[in-house]
Amino acid sequence: MKVLVTYYSQTGNTEKVARAIYEAVTAQKEMKPVAQAAAAGYDLVFCGFPVQAHSVPGKMAEFVKGLPKGQKTAFFATHGSLRGGQLPRQAFESAAGLAAHLKVLGQFGCRGKVDQKVIDALMKKPEHKAWAEEALGAVGNPDAADLRDAAEFAQAMVGKAY
Repeated sequence: MKVLVTYYSQTGNTEKVARAIYEAVTAQKEMKPVAQAAAAGYDLVFCGFPVQAHSVPGKMAEFVKGLPKGQKTAFFATHGSLRGGQLPRQAFESAAGLAAHLKVLGQFGCRGKVDQKVIDALMKKPEHKAWAEEALGAVGNPDAADLRDAAEFAQAMVGKAY
């Protein structure tokens, strides 16, 4: 089995999770930023991204759209929201919409520290203030527990891919 772990990361959070997934995979594997990844030739592709505006960032969205029909895929994301919250759920729904032509095996999300400049800007907007306050709690994430969970997710997805 040949596995690709690809990711888009602005602050390093998603890259940390990508590394935990990569290290947990025992098959033949590669890890590449999405800008350097090829969309074909893999039995399983892990696609990671930071949740932005409740969705998948453009660079990862384009990559996912270019994956071959039927490609076994698993998504992972980092976000400032609580796990299982509405915003990360919306991002995974967006990813599923992009992946209608793929075989999505699963998804994993965990908190990631949000850039303070982003929090400061959102605190000034009444419609985003509650989320910005929630995001303050993501400092220190992804933490060791998040990375262990990511590794377990990776192993489960490889098992499903077989």
